[in-house]
Amino acid sequence: MTNATDRLVVALAMDPADAPCGLGRAPRMAVAIVENGRLTDWRVEETNWDVLHDQGGHGQHHARIVRFMRDNGVDVVAAGHMGQPMVNTLDKLGVSVVVGVPADMAPRQAVVAAVEALAQGD
Repeated sequence: MTNATDRLVVALAMDPADAPCGLGRAPRMAVAIVENGRLTDWRVEETNWDVLHDQGGHGQHHARIVRFMRDNGVDVVAAGHMGQPMVNTLDKLGVSVVVGVPADMAPRQAVVAAVEALAQGD
């Protein structure tokens, strides 16, 4: 599994106010690097998935999300919630999933907490 010495790229679904939210309709994604349990890099990308979610089928939207994860070398996705089909898709890609991120948690704290949860096997 994961340990604190890993270098991980973590994607966090965020709403317009930068609060953690569900993945499928996230208008923004933070992409962070966590090394040795510490946040070392942080950037935010506009995804517009809140609008794009309902344009086309779920397969098309899932492909869009997969492309984002691959393009950014994501190892871990953290979100408030995520549909089981998307969880299954990310699992097949070897991307770890952490759901249940509280909307009132600070985004950078949420990223580090997600890595810690994986390290503990939660």
